[in-house]
Amino acid sequence: MTDTDTRSQPKKQGLTRRQRRRVSRGVQYAVFVAAVLAFAFSADWGRLQNQFLQLPIAEQMFPDVITLALKNTVLYTLSGFVVGLGLGIVVALMRLSSVAPYRWVAGVYIEIFRGLPALLIFIFVGVGVPLAFPNVQYPGGTYGKVAVALGLVSAAYMAETIRAGIQAVPKGQMEAARSLGFSPARAMISIVIPQAFRIILPPLTNELVLLFKDSSLVLFLGVTLEERELSKFGNDLASTTANSTPILVAGLCYLLVTVPLGFVVRRMESRSQEAIR
Repeated sequence: MTDTDTRSQPKKQGLTRRQRRRVSRGVQYAVFVAAVLAFAFSADWGRLQNQFLQLPIAEQMFPDVITLALKNTVLYTLSGFVVGLGLGIVVALMRLSSVAPYRWVAGVYIEIFRGLPALLIFIFVGVGVPLAFPNVQYPGGTYGKVAVALGLVSAAYMAETIRAGIQAVPKGQMEAARSLGFSPARAMISIVIPQAFRIILPPLTNELVLLFKDSSLVLFLGVTLEERELSKFGNDLASTTANSTPILVAGLCYLLVTVPLGFVVRRMESRSQEAIR
């Protein structure tokens, strides 16, 4: 065969980029379906139903799981969020202060409370503080303890979020406020911080979701029957009935709050990105 004959033969064409993407996507779908089917056929659904899906046990949880456990969980979360937000603003401003000792104190606080597990902070608030200061009483009893513990946990994260939001506000805003006769403190409170909160609203809402789940650590503070939150409520009933259905119901109650909040966070993030564009 001559060179002319070789050149005259049509060259074999490979898959185009679009076709390769379709093949890759098809393989991924096939692997996913195979994994789902393998799980579905290998799981012992009878034992799972017997351990987690006992409707008579689930019915016994109502209405207390909503009127007591979920209500307490929401109250603990909101109180901790309020304390954490207030403390976070103070720490963020200290972090941005021109006074060096303020910056050092804020930096040490953030590093310590971001590095410690939340469980240790709860134990410190519930056991350490009463031992160190026997005459000090938390306002609100257990609710006050939880507010302080969750507030200390979240304030370190919120402080860094708030600081980033303040620094994201254009410096011209502060300069314009100063030119109108605002003092630095008034300009920060009235002009800069409100604009910063518009920027950091999605991550703050996400922090609220994390606090809602961290409220499960309340059980380490020692609570009464009327002060139980979802995890403690479900765990107590699971121990009483020797069945895990109460834990599953408690988990579903968590999702009743966290899923809508997660949707709100995604909506706010998408709106923020649209505004930037």
